[in-house]
Amino acid sequence: MNGSALPHDSFEYRFVQASGPGGQHVNKASTAVELRVHLVAVGLNHEVLRRLQEKNGNRINKSGELIIQADEHRSQLQNKKDAMDRVLALIEEASVRPKQRIATNPSNASKRKRVRLKKSRGETKKGRRRPSSSD
Repeated sequence: MNGSALPHDSFEYRFVQASGPGGQHVNKASTAVELRVHLVAVGLNHEVLRRLQEKNGNRINKSGELIIQADEHRSQLQNKKDAMDRVLALIEEASVRPKQRIATNPSNASKRKRVRLKKSRGETKKGRRRPSSSD
């Protein structure tokens, strides 16, 4: 999925002043980018949309917009690209269907090993007891 894969009417950029060090440049230039993606307008599969909401619920507002902030670079253009790359990576990650776990029973060998380890642990603890009066 590349930047042109998202429909142009499904996202909007907002440019704000970045915080942190940077001197006069950071105080007068709006280089930080806030990318808002309208998830319904993107046309994602219902399952992909559900997984995206599960993993990134804190970034999705009540109107169904995924909000990404990028202010790592000094350049507005680089921050724009970074924000779009991050959105596409999130969508790509949500597109991968998780493997279905198949429940299995423990093997006989693993059961025997577990019992053997429990018995040896019990013997170790028995050796730590205070000697009885009959010994």
